Amino acid sequence: MTAVAGILIPSALNKLGLTNIPEWWEAGKVSAEQTGYSLNALIGAQFVLTHFVEVKRWQDIRKPGSQAEPGTFLGFEGAFKGTGQVGYPGGPFDPLNLAGESPEKFKDLQLKEIKNGRLAMLAFLGFVSQHAVYGKGPWDDLALHLSNPWQHTFADNGISVPGL
Repeated sequence: MTAVAGILIPSALNKLGLTNIPEWWEAGKVSAEQTGYSLNALIGAQFVLTHFVEVKRWQDIRKPGSQAEPGTFLGFEGAFKGTGQVGYPGGPFDPLNLAGESPEKFKDLQLKEIKNGRLAMLAFLGFVSQHAVYGKGPWDDLALHLSNPWQHTFADNGISVPGL
């Protein structure tokens, strides 16, 4: 969900002339070139950090509450005792304590998270597909579509619906 916002907001700010941030498909490369870090090192660090978090999550799935046991995370175990439900760590991951308000509120937030997460995944798939076809960002593609909605559609790009 944050990736979609991270694509749309900087791009919109660029269009308004408020910033000059690289588009999402080139941001990693530009950052690596400007800082002197290699893109492979950036991807490697991202992989290691993501892997660590996912391993901790998997360990909690296999044995719920295990990540709050002493010695599992450099003395910060108390912050990871969680909500008692696998996949919802609570603590520092819920700074507004929204999960602790009531069971009904918690279930409602879970449903909203699933729906918004699925919508964000579809949006990201759309961004990637649009860029692969047109080589532009989502705002440029939206402007192209709005300029002539009957001519610029997913079915008229020659890729989405073969043969048209």
